Amino acid sequence: MKRITCLLCALLLLLSAGCGGEKPGPDSPTPTIPVSEVPATPTPEPVPTPTPEPAFRSPLTGLPSETDLSQKRPVAVMLNNLKAAQPQQGNSQADIIYELLAEGGITRMLAVYLEPEELGLIGSVRSARQYYWEIAQGHDAVYIHAGASPEFYETKKNLSLFTVDGVNGRYSSASAGMFWRNRDRVAGHHYAFEHSLLTSGEAITAMLEKENRGTHKDGYAYQMAFADNGTPAGGGSALTVTVPFSSYKTGVFRYDADRGVYLAEEYGEPYIDGNDGSQVSTVNLLVLQTTYKVLDNAGRVKVGLESGKGWFACGGKIIPITWEKGGAEQQLRYFTEDGQPLALGRGRSYVCFIPTSKTVTAE
Repeated sequence: MKRITCLLCALLLLLSAGCGGEKPGPDSPTPTIPVSEVPATPTPEPVPTPTPEPAFRSPLTGLPSETDLSQKRPVAVMLNNLKAAQPQQGNSQADIIYELLAEGGITRMLAVYLEPEELGLIGSVRSARQYYWEIAQGHDAVYIHAGASPEFYETKKNLSLFTVDGVNGRYSSASAGMFWRNRDRVAGHHYAFEHSLLTSGEAITAMLEKENRGTHKDGYAYQMAFADNGTPAGGGSALTVTVPFSSYKTGVFRYDADRGVYLAEEYGEPYIDGNDGSQVSTVNLLVLQTTYKVLDNAGRVKVGLESGKGWFACGGKIIPITWEKGGAEQQLRYFTEDGQPLALGRGRSYVCFIPTSKTVTAE
């Protein structure tokens, strides 16, 4: 019996040794335990901070403004454009320049300013014409001029219009402080008497306050669409645009890609502002064809402002457009060829009215 018990114990010891396995020696490698690979968390792309939309924009240029200008009334000043009257002053700061034929092939400008309080000298100021006044009325602007054609003086009398006249009326006297003459108004130049009449942003601002005419009439709203990029889709090349008004006057506009503007030239030279020597520039160039009819022996003309065809250049490209105005108090409106309202680029505009017999050259 004792012998059987010993044999059983020995058998159990052998079984235990077999189940326990072999213990690693001091030189045995440590078992490697595989670790599951975890993908690295991708770095999130930075989200660009959107540029906040400005609280206000200028209704004439679409540019940001610190204040609400929607009810601020602009002024529209008649500027002389004879070659002998160059350079003009204050022309580079106009929000919109309108250039049209006057008589004998010469042109004059109607310069529209929404914030005259920021201006220096403006001139030289010249006489009014009916159609310039009608364009100004589309902006509900205070019209500033020096004399006028018989046609416009008749209109002014019949409609009891308020205009600021440097030749006739209460603002024509030196004591009024609205206009003055300086035949040496630009350093290095001496002008004939008729090219010497000046006004200023300060004088205009004081006049508007005195007359209480700094805000729009009830119900008026200037309506114009603007886009951050006004370059017309599908437009042809327009790096240089030549605008013929007459045998006496041709305007040239050359695109400056670095600044995104057209630089204007008059009489074969840069069209500059005599105040600081800067060249007149514009983001939007609009050339509108219209009818001109001679009215009298002096060569004064009647200009059709109902509707017509034209071209729009912006960003170095040009497209054909149509335009319309209608009544004297209606604003100019521009459309693409398929009838959609035209969106201008944000910035200044230069609008040329040329005869229907003339056409632009763009290259």
